[in-house]
Amino acid sequence: MREEAFLRRLREELDEGGLRGSFLVRDLDSGEEIGIEPDLEFSTASLVKVPLATAVLERVRRGELDPARQVLLTPGVDVVPGPTGISRFRHPASIAVEDLLYLSMAVSDNAASEALFALTPPAEVAGLLKELGLDGITIRNTLRHLRDTPEAHLAPADAHLAQRLAIEAGTEGRGHSVPQLDVTRASAGSARAYADLLQELWRPQTLDAGTAERVRGLMAANTLRQRLAPDFASDAARWSSKTGTLLNLRHEIGVVEHDGGGAYAVAALTESRVAAIVQPEAEALMGAVARRLRDRLRAARV
Repeated sequence: MREEAFLRRLREELDEGGLRGSFLVRDLDSGEEIGIEPDLEFSTASLVKVPLATAVLERVRRGELDPARQVLLTPGVDVVPGPTGISRFRHPASIAVEDLLYLSMAVSDNAASEALFALTPPAEVAGLLKELGLDGITIRNTLRHLRDTPEAHLAPADAHLAQRLAIEAGTEGRGHSVPQLDVTRASAGSARAYADLLQELWRPQTLDAGTAERVRGLMAANTLRQRLAPDFASDAARWSSKTGTLLNLRHEIGVVEHDGGGAYAVAALTESRVAAIVQPEAEALMGAVARRLRDRLRAARV
């Protein structure tokens, strides 16, 4: 199948499943890549935790931040609501910076991420990205901003109304009446922009090699494996990644490294037209499309 027809079919499958997405798969060694709307911008939700971790670890390397520094977090005072980690604690906890990094990346703990943003604000994270020449990723807000969506003000039985608003209140220019989904007001990026970040983390040119290695280790520890991992992880392949989820957005970025050789950056950022919170079909479709893009690129490599 010619590439144009191949990509058209994948776009049709996404549309039939109620998804629109920005996908890019890149061979990290040759630079060859294939994608679907790879420059389409989305609000990136928890994907910001990857540049956040990179900035925090780089400050640790430079001696600006002690990884053993204890941060006291008190539920109801310092803690951002969320489904995992410290967000579920009932009692005050003192946690080291280095351990906050693990919680932020491995279980996508918003409270841990918010504590790290308090030490390294969005402007500093954005400054590091600029130093690295990664201009396609914007970091504008902390995780506290992400939690104050219409869904947070609705009873669980009415959460579908927030999904409907997320689906219907956008503009053609990627603006949105929900500020967390507006690419001009929220932290935002495209599949290509995040693939560029993965390229720097796995094949560092400007970033310190030790910092890059530490971030790779944190991404390898990711415990959220329901999205792309089923299509990329195996006994012969290592999948390291980070997810991002907000209202009707479902994202994941990662790198698959094959024992027999070859490493591929995979970035999949999507929005759904289905007004449902739980969508395993969307998760499976994302993974299938990303896998087929990788398979196409890998076949060309052989």
